[in-house]
Amino acid sequence: MIRMSNVIVFDHPLIQHKISILRDVQTSSNQFRALLTEITMLMCYESMRDLPLEEVEITTPICKTKTNVLAGTKLAVIPILRAGLGMVNGVLNLVPSARVGHIGMYRDEETLEPHPYYCKLPANIGKRLAIVVDPMLATGGSAIDAINQIKELGGQKIKFMCLIAAPEGIQALEKAHPDVDIYCAHVDERLNEQGYIIPGLGDAGDRIFGTK
Repeated sequence: MIRMSNVIVFDHPLIQHKISILRDVQTSSNQFRALLTEITMLMCYESMRDLPLEEVEITTPICKTKTNVLAGTKLAVIPILRAGLGMVNGVLNLVPSARVGHIGMYRDEETLEPHPYYCKLPANIGKRLAIVVDPMLATGGSAIDAINQIKELGGQKIKFMCLIAAPEGIQALEKAHPDVDIYCAHVDERLNEQGYIIPGLGDAGDRIFGTK
C-alpha cells in the first residue's frame, strides 16, 4: 500500500493481478462483475484499517474473556450510478450492516461535465462514515459533485474508493475535497481527448452490465 498525502494506492499482488484481467477486452461481463467485487473486497479490507475498536466482554465455550469489536461506527456505501453499483457487494460482503445510498450522475460527452439526476442517502448521514464508490476516477467531476451533495446533506467523514484513477482526476478531487481520502488500485497514465483514462479498461458501466 502506497500513501501519498491523502491518496492511497494498493500495490498488493492479488489486486494488481485481478486489475490486469479486468482490463482485458476479452473478459466477459460475468467475469468483470466477479473481479470487481473481489477487488473491492480487498480494497475495503485495507481502507477500513482505521476503524475504531472498543473492548467488550463475551463468553466463549470455555470461559469469559475480553475482546475487541467495532466501536459503533455506522457505515454507508454510496455508489455513483451506474458503474458504482458494481462495487457495492464488495463492501457489503465485509460490512453487511452498512446502509446503501445512491447518487445518479451522467456525463455530457461534449463538455465532460457531470449532471446529477438522483440522490438518496441513508438517514443520519452526518453520523456515518460514507464510502463513495465508482470504478473510474477520470476528470474527477462526478466524484467532486457526489461528495458536494453528501456534504450539503450533512456528511462529514467521507472516503472515495475507485479502481483506476487518472492523475488529472486525483488532482481535481484533492483540490476540491482535501479532507477526503482517495483509495485506488492503480493510477494510470492520463486522459485522452474524450476524457477516457489511458490505458484504462473502457466504459466500466458497459462492461459490468453488458451494454454498448
